[in-house]
Amino acid sequence: MTSTTTGERAADRPLRIALLGCGSVGSEVARLLVEQHTDLGARIGARIELVGIAVRRLERVRGEGVPSELLTTDADGLVSRGDVDVVIEVIGGIEPARSLILSALRSGASVVTANKALLAADGATLYEAAAKAGRDIYFEAAVAGAVPIIRPLRESLAGDRVRRVLGIVNGTTNYVLDQMDTAGQGFDEALESAQALGYAEADPTADIEGFDAAAKAAILASLAFHTRVTVADVHREGISDVTASDIASAKEMDAVVKLLAICESVQGPDGIGVSARVHPAMIPRSHPLASVHEAYNAVFVESDSAGQLMFYGPGAGGAPTASAVLGDLVTVARNRLSNVTGAGESTYVAAVIAPMGDIWTRYHVAIDVDDKPGVLASVADLFAQQDVSIQTVRQVGRGDEARLVVVTHTAPDKALAATVEALHSMSAVREVTSVMRVEGPAE
Repeated sequence: MTSTTTGERAADRPLRIALLGCGSVGSEVARLLVEQHTDLGARIGARIELVGIAVRRLERVRGEGVPSELLTTDADGLVSRGDVDVVIEVIGGIEPARSLILSALRSGASVVTANKALLAADGATLYEAAAKAGRDIYFEAAVAGAVPIIRPLRESLAGDRVRRVLGIVNGTTNYVLDQMDTAGQGFDEALESAQALGYAEADPTADIEGFDAAAKAAILASLAFHTRVTVADVHREGISDVTASDIASAKEMDAVVKLLAICESVQGPDGIGVSARVHPAMIPRSHPLASVHEAYNAVFVESDSAGQLMFYGPGAGGAPTASAVLGDLVTVARNRLSNVTGAGESTYVAAVIAPMGDIWTRYHVAIDVDDKPGVLASVADLFAQQDVSIQTVRQVGRGDEARLVVVTHTAPDKALAATVEALHSMSAVREVTSVMRVEGPAE
């Protein structure tokens, strides 16, 4: 009999896989591991065996194809048993996922995870533990589901200099905004439709308020700019304040409203900085991201040598996310067989995090005003006092319905915000009804 110590594997035994979590993604992963184990083993170069599935409640009804005899509530015991080669974590959240992943690495297993929240909050701890153990941690499924973006940033573009990453990385918000644009639905109606179709949770806060997208932005910025960026570094705004009037104003500009994750390399007073932000914005309909409809995701990358690249596809759901998980599994398992590890954390740039106020952007501002001579001139003068240049301005309506719609040229966000604040104090301004950033080239 051949014996092995923790983290070692006998050449004649299969690669052993443990799965943490058996929800919509975990059930699909388990099913595919069982149904396709022969094909997966052929691609890896060794037999594979699913040895355990950790769940919170054994009595819960699982998806079809999940082997009930492998279910266990002892997640700690499963990841620390010492003969597991790869642990797949699809529990989500910070704890107990973090403790289980760290235990798995200490016990000699490599890790595949879809946990965007944990990576965005404390990815450094996971990287350090993986490096110390000499094991992999892969996470393609953490951002944009089946859309391959992590590996391109981590590996394919490693020889290039990425300048900007612009993405639609949350399917729920994209569906809601798309319905408001294409079907004329109000926000509440579109959200109810998303919930009915399973695109939105009963409590949609994480999606609607931008928390989900902010976590993904932190991961993308870290990889693209070789700097540790956490979710706390990401400026975040959601879409709950987007109105039908905003959608209509965008249409008048031949634009569309999207919730964007924007990560940029910026030149600041202290050298190169990194900006990561999530907020709704108007983008021209000519931009490739404007054509991303329903619950799809897309990430647009701009780099020095490759130029402009776009990665597009389904960003959520059990099957698409499971596809990304199993892709990572094949790579990590191959590395185990070759006794090598893949790319780890790259933080050599260590750029400063640029505050949102220092980022140059454009604003679309709708202002209800008194319909009398001199109001337009006084509004324009206020913008000039803040050193904000106006690109276009037009008046909509007359009398009590008079409204000015202003689109600015680029300026520091803090100057634009100060301008909007000052508008509230003008006697001729009844209300600032809408403020939204504008992305894309000025027309």
